[in-house]
Amino acid sequence: MDKGIGFVRTVTLDWLDLTAFLCLQQVDPEEMKVALEKAISETVHGVEARRKTLNVLSAIWIKTEKTAPRLREEALSILPTLSSPTERLWIHYGMTLVSYPIFRLLTAAIGQTGRMQETITRKLAKEKMIAVYGDLGGLNRSVERMMASLTDWGTLVKTKELSVYKIVYKQFSAAKPIQSWLLACALFAHPAEALAFNDLVWLPELYPFIFTVGIDDLLSDPHFEVQRQGGGLYMVRLQKAFVDKSSRKEQNQNRK
Repeated sequence: MDKGIGFVRTVTLDWLDLTAFLCLQQVDPEEMKVALEKAISETVHGVEARRKTLNVLSAIWIKTEKTAPRLREEALSILPTLSSPTERLWIHYGMTLVSYPIFRLLTAAIGQTGRMQETITRKLAKEKMIAVYGDLGGLNRSVERMMASLTDWGTLVKTKELSVYKIVYKQFSAAKPIQSWLLACALFAHPAEALAFNDLVWLPELYPFIFTVGIDDLLSDPHFEVQRQGGGLYMVRLQKAFVDKSSRKEQNQNRK
């Protein structure tokens, strides 16, 4: 029913923080499950609901050890240096991008809408996802859960109107190394293997974030391979070490 969707439960930044730091401490998987179940049990009721919530947290922070190992390793090394939830948002957002193609598509739809207007309705978001996936079972609920997660993360804000959200557009800043890491995640998640520099830093799925990195920064950044083409165009791709071929193939199949 949820094949190709996956993101079917709301996850909070607090739970993502806990999952990441348990991974950082290399906690035994069973002990990790117990700790996470305890954390979510106050607000998530029912065995099946808790299982699905743990599945989403696991996909973002545990399974990426195989699908995006270099990006995950960097993320875990960066997190302890960050003191604010706003900074950690960059890291959780990036790991969610590399984990869920549907999350990239939804946030891209929100970002595209944010370029034209300040709000988005849940109905419009669902219509945009149906245009990609068709009337897939579980899709409406998944969109609702992702938008609820984005609201908890502060990248959407509920308005007085029912099911209408203010888009928090280009509000969050971070140091350049974190910006570069998130760009690497976005490029990993994107179906194109290379993007023009200007297209990369203005990807609609990165709508909440402010990027101040320039092409000179990426030229010396170990994440990227940059090729200069005619007319001052710079094409950016990930260095091969950051791309797991089997996971890239699986991601592309999921996008079709």
